[in-house]
Amino acid sequence: MTVPTTEPRTTPVTLDFSPSRRGPRGKPPRHFVDLTPEERMAAVEALGEKPFRAKQLATHYFSHLTSDPAEMTDLPKATRDLLAADLFPQLLRPARTMQADRGTTVKTLWKMFDDAKVESVLMRYKHRSTLCVSSQAGCGLACAFCATGQLGLTRNLSTAEIVEQVRSAARSLADGELPGGPTRLSNVVFMGMGEPLANYRSVIETVRRLIAPEPDGFGMSARNITVSTVGLVPAIERLTNEGIPVTLAVSLHAPDDELRDELVPINTRWSVAQTIDAAYRYFEVTGRRVSIEYALIRNINDHGWRADLLGDLLNERGRGWVHCNPIPLNPVPGSKWTASDPAVENEFVARLRAKGVPTTIRDTRGSDIDGACGQLAAEEEA
Repeated sequence: MTVPTTEPRTTPVTLDFSPSRRGPRGKPPRHFVDLTPEERMAAVEALGEKPFRAKQLATHYFSHLTSDPAEMTDLPKATRDLLAADLFPQLLRPARTMQADRGTTVKTLWKMFDDAKVESVLMRYKHRSTLCVSSQAGCGLACAFCATGQLGLTRNLSTAEIVEQVRSAARSLADGELPGGPTRLSNVVFMGMGEPLANYRSVIETVRRLIAPEPDGFGMSARNITVSTVGLVPAIERLTNEGIPVTLAVSLHAPDDELRDELVPINTRWSVAQTIDAAYRYFEVTGRRVSIEYALIRNINDHGWRADLLGDLLNERGRGWVHCNPIPLNPVPGSKWTASDPAVENEFVARLRAKGVPTTIRDTRGSDIDGACGQLAAEEEA
């Protein structure tokens, strides 16, 4: 089969990447995490303190997982109160938490400084703990089967607003608040609310904070960080050139442009072929195997021939560069679509494996609390 061309598509498309008008949205106040190590020292000096205080603050935040001045006992009280008031404004506060899987899955609804709302989901497994973070309040890409996509975009999150979700989860695990005793946060996935690559700067700066050695960051492995996208090709190319070997996950959901145009409207700008080419290029440069996410929707995209087509498209670029993760569609209130029949799901997986494509059904933990993929809608109880 001939590899499809990657010429830009000419189909008109109207996609709204700007914040929706839901009242005034100001810029989040400056936070310690938004600053580079050099900028942190300058900020501390501007407050009349010695620059070494910046390293102390970083140790408390990234190593001790706190921004509470009462816990910074190695600083004079007046000093820590001054620094905390200026450099650690409260950016988000928990509005509601829900638990599933006997307490090992926790979804938190956060209210931001301007009352924008996002959700994060913390999942503890036997040998790892994973946090699914949000990078935007809402989402402007309008994927047809996704609850978040139906909200529209309120605004992008700042670096600190994303990192604060991580710090809070890491502290919860360190304090033993989830069953199983104290542990460390091992994995972060940008699969919460929003399209991560549409908020590129904040997301990549968050990644830098995650992987920076302590005390300038959390000291996580880039290989334990996953950045998801529905296919913003220029941003994938930009990520390719960063030199940071995170895992790239591409939410494909259909192997043919006709259907993907309907399910994932951004496909009318960058086609299936262009998206897969960009993903393959990421693999070529980083050596990191790409994940292809595929929500299985009954009688919509779960046909055997589509599994065969997907396998052929992936194999055209080479072997061993990709791993496919079919996901049974998670229920969304009011949606006309539902998950594939288990027998159909099994055939879809079998056909991909027969093509030599490594395939694993994705975990759907948290679906009973609307915490699984495509379900985050940041709703409050009445």
